Amino acid sequence: MSDNYTEILKENGQEHLLKYLEIANEEQKKRLIEDIKNIDFKKIKELYSISNKNTDKAIESYIIEHTKFVDKYKISKEEFDTYKNIGEEIIKNGEYAVVTMAGGQGTRLGHNGPKGTFILNVKPQPKSLFEILADGIKRANDKYGITLNWYIMTSTENNEKTQKYFEEQKYFGYPKEKIKFFKQGNLPLISEDGKLLVDENFHIKYAADGNGCIYKSMKKDGILDDMKKKNIKWIFIGSVDNALLNMVDPVLLGLTVSEGNSIGSKSVVKRSPEEPVGVFCKKNNRPAVIEYTELPAEMAHERDEDGELLFGESHIMCNLYNIEALEKISENNLPYHSAHKKASYMDENGKMIKAEKANAYKYEAFIFDGFVFFDGISILRGRREEDFAPVKNKEGQDSPETAIKLYNDYWEKMGKIK
Repeated sequence: MSDNYTEILKENGQEHLLKYLEIANEEQKKRLIEDIKNIDFKKIKELYSISNKNTDKAIESYIIEHTKFVDKYKISKEEFDTYKNIGEEIIKNGEYAVVTMAGGQGTRLGHNGPKGTFILNVKPQPKSLFEILADGIKRANDKYGITLNWYIMTSTENNEKTQKYFEEQKYFGYPKEKIKFFKQGNLPLISEDGKLLVDENFHIKYAADGNGCIYKSMKKDGILDDMKKKNIKWIFIGSVDNALLNMVDPVLLGLTVSEGNSIGSKSVVKRSPEEPVGVFCKKNNRPAVIEYTELPAEMAHERDEDGELLFGESHIMCNLYNIEALEKISENNLPYHSAHKKASYMDENGKMIKAEKANAYKYEAFIFDGFVFFDGISILRGRREEDFAPVKNKEGQDSPETAIKLYNDYWEKMGKIK
């Protein structure tokens, strides 16, 4: 390594990396030098400066207001049919596509592999989360006489395994040419004292940069261009870990078009004021989601004249955009948020250290931070038992057990499970 690199590392407080180069063989040295070349040290300093801090301004600096929504089950039949007809026309015309965010691993579930490959023991036979989603899209295809374009965002960590899984499963009977994979970006993990970490392969240790980076990833990987070529005008983005995710809801689409908005979303009512979910609101008169950690207790408990929570519309990762909205957000930088995480790493003597407690910072952008670029958002309130069966935790609430029950109950009610 040239003195030039030595100076760059010293100037940026990362000279500890020189010690790794001393113990590396030629191939490992080449690998690490290449990683160092690609590091944006200015960005590393900016990221580290927000570590362990709330990157949002104090809540007092915002005007936080309740936001309006439409309850899917309280509108008149006439309104329902109007929205449904508008949405169905767009879908039938081939102007609609779906995107699945599937960059995560199933670590919290005790699963070794991409989260979408996690098997739920549902009736009448067990299915992976990917297969459950594929079933839903195929049902929409059959209903509307089309084949929707399905885009799947993976990560560096799980991209190869995800694509291999789809091949092994013969794409769940979905036309291969209608599925496109793309990868989300990465950002380096940074230790508590601001140092870059190194993994067992002499690479700088990276982690996925959050669901909010989907916008730039879609632009960078040519997904937005592909959509425009195919005359796709509306795009639904949902998460792989919702066993009741309905990616093709013409009512949400029709409502968003009718209200003249570029973005829409589906919500469910919070179980209680204390439920740890982000909720929709208006921040300084712009659409936003406020995290449960930021919402003061008195606001979380505030109710309207009908006894409903004023801030009770949970953001459940069911987001709708027109193509112009996605392009607009992709051209802007979203703020990064830091999270304190456990990260194993290789020490300067070449020994692997397994973290027993949080020891590093990961940086993520949140998808809902893109809402601020618009004057309004259409929110359609659904029902938890029909729209939201998350698989987040190994046990307890929002676990495979609760998701399986919600899934089975829903499809039994629909007469699909005997």
